[in-house]
Amino acid sequence: MPTPEQWLQQYGPREAMEYDVVIAGAGPAGLATAIRLKQLAAQSGSEISVCVLEKGSEPGAHILSGAVMDPRALGELLPDWQQQGAPLRQPVTEDLFWFLNESGHRAVPAALQPACFRNHGNYVISLGELTRWLAQQAEALGVEIFSGFAAAELLFDEAGAVRGVATGNQGVGKDGEPGGSFQLGMELQARYTVFAEGARGQLGRELIARYKLDEGRDPQTYAIGIKELWEVPAEQAQPGLVMHAAGWPLDSRTYGGAFLYHLDERKVTVGLVVGLDYRNPWLSPFEEFQRFKTHPSIRPMLESGKRIGYGARALTAGGLLSLPRLVFPGGCLVGCEAGFLNASRIKGSHAAIKSGMLAAEAIAPAVAADRRADLLEAYPRAFESSWLHEELHRARNFKQWFKKGRTVGTLMTGVEQLLLGGRVPWTLHRTEPDYKALQPAEAMPRIDYPKPDGRVSFDRLSSVFLSNTNHEENQPAHLTLRDASVPVSVNLARYAGPEQRYCPAGVYEFVPAEGGGERLQINAQNCVHCKTCDIKDPTQNIVWVAPEGGGGPNYVGM
Repeated sequence: MPTPEQWLQQYGPREAMEYDVVIAGAGPAGLATAIRLKQLAAQSGSEISVCVLEKGSEPGAHILSGAVMDPRALGELLPDWQQQGAPLRQPVTEDLFWFLNESGHRAVPAALQPACFRNHGNYVISLGELTRWLAQQAEALGVEIFSGFAAAELLFDEAGAVRGVATGNQGVGKDGEPGGSFQLGMELQARYTVFAEGARGQLGRELIARYKLDEGRDPQTYAIGIKELWEVPAEQAQPGLVMHAAGWPLDSRTYGGAFLYHLDERKVTVGLVVGLDYRNPWLSPFEEFQRFKTHPSIRPMLESGKRIGYGARALTAGGLLSLPRLVFPGGCLVGCEAGFLNASRIKGSHAAIKSGMLAAEAIAPAVAADRRADLLEAYPRAFESSWLHEELHRARNFKQWFKKGRTVGTLMTGVEQLLLGGRVPWTLHRTEPDYKALQPAEAMPRIDYPKPDGRVSFDRLSSVFLSNTNHEENQPAHLTLRDASVPVSVNLARYAGPEQRYCPAGVYEFVPAEGGGERLQINAQNCVHCKTCDIKDPTQNIVWVAPEGGGGPNYVGM
């Protein structure tokens, strides 16, 4: 496969467009950045050109979240959001928290639920729907949004500062050669570039490594969230009910929990979050989720309904202690690209919006002063004095306590959040990345999962079908291997091939090889862009890169 330099030598130069600000990613963080930039320019009577790139077929196509939303940041960004028709229609009406064992559940009394699990004043929403609405608000302000174009390459100036991004080439065949529809990518050049790709973004990962933005921070920790959307009979619908659960089917040493949220219009979202620092290579987050739905306290809520959507996405869970440095010459990180999600509240969209606003409030005066490609130091300073920093500071130990097991994590979260309000003098740290947690298969108990029943539990391929995932088949695989021999010689031999279990879309499978033995087959067409493989691969041999723009899932109502 030719390098970017080789493509340019043969087909260049690329067409280029210049903006004041280019934003990679049209999620809540990227769109909030764009909207706030336009608002500030209008207030000062100036002009600012803003472009947003979105790798999905449209804004919201790749967005996946629970989601219960705290509207605080949205109210700061767009105070008239209710009058403008923002899709926050269903207020939370009831909070439940259950501890599950194999046969039943124990409910936590409301008075004993820590504040981080209380949702009064919040809304049960489709974050994809909200993202589409935010895109409409941004375009109405003059923001240019280019959907179906993945930001695939970083551009640097002679001093090493970011000067923009390039979109991926279109029409390249599986063999790496240009096809009949070949089109060279385009350069989007900017004074400042904002990266809002979501958790484990391709370019964000490269920037963190290049500028050592995570130096002195705890390693980022991640989880995979797997979600389904159901439609249930009217008599089973409980609009506004929010339920969280811990315990079965996960063991006490595995971080994670389940959720079940009732939206309006008889819709229910159900999902499971599993920390990617789990130890047992036999564990399959997908199968654990399917098993969760068969629990005698959960099955009755679903089995008279119909499953209408499916998706999966990695999420950041390290919180304040794992936040990288937010700025570098020529740009900044916002939203889940940096890791602003508050795992203790199981919420990130409000944090994404707020971080985008703070970034915009640093960028706008820099552009007005005719600056470019320098450090936006006002952004991290503003974050450190914001309510968002205070919120994340109170929750800074949440994931670290759960590393010590569910019992200790539950007890200490109650002490810190319920009794002390998050104001504690101690700080716990982590030292190892998630991929190092996996133990050899022979040292861990094997897990045998039941076959799906087709009523509340299902297989991977029928699930991926509901995600509307599609990729142009004749393109280079976007799931790349540093060394093609490692999956068999190390992952299969030592860890029993965990990629075939941690992937929620059936992308990876070991099949018979010609001449004997096995080989890893990569079904890239199935990929829902969750990034779990890039995070959890124990040898860090799998590298996720952006496919042709427009490929991937097309989530509806998620």
